[in-house]
Amino acid sequence: MRIGILGTGMMAAALGGRWAVAGHDIAVAGRSPDKARALAAELGRGVRATTVAEATVGADAVLLAVAFDGVEEILRDAESAGTLAGTTLIDPTNAVEHGVGLHRLPTGTSAARHIAGLAPGAHVVKAFHLLPATHWTEPTAIGATVPICGDDLGALRVTETLIRDAGAEPAVLGGLDRARQLEEAAGFVIGLVFQGFDPRTAVPHVRVAAPTV
Repeated sequence: MRIGILGTGMMAAALGGRWAVAGHDIAVAGRSPDKARALAAELGRGVRATTVAEATVGADAVLLAVAFDGVEEILRDAESAGTLAGTTLIDPTNAVEHGVGLHRLPTGTSAARHIAGLAPGAHVVKAFHLLPATHWTEPTAIGATVPICGDDLGALRVTETLIRDAGAEPAVLGGLDRARQLEEAAGFVIGLVFQGFDPRTAVPHVRVAAPTV
């Protein structure tokens, strides 16, 4: 696939590295051209540093790998070029208070819905927001489940493929109306971590029944 990555931070580097190894065609863009060039050089394998418009035009998927506070600015650049309509837009952002985990948006909406409003016509899929970027930089990291939700079936399928190419298993939980629930789950995890608790000990281990034929 042709993948545009908007952002030059840890998540952009981690998932970009996984997808580059999987053989995808990747373009990186951000507010700093110098940082985009440095990340592209770090990832190698033909990864290119481009402008936001160049990264998104004709892309099969776009990863919004910026902090939530930077979403509006970078989407404004993409929307001014008209490059996101019909595109799978993967949202791994967490709109929660740092160190607390409380959702910053009013009840009844979600970061993913907010992003969909900023990029009308894009097919937003909530994904990759629960696992830290460091998970994807560990060569032996396997067995992760990535819960996702979105309204467009084609965009969900594209995102499922990219999750598998990153070494994890996708779990589609429904439409974008489930995004708030997924984002609150991230806030729950973040809150526990900042209080010094391992989130894995707070979630019951339930034996999964084998599927019946």
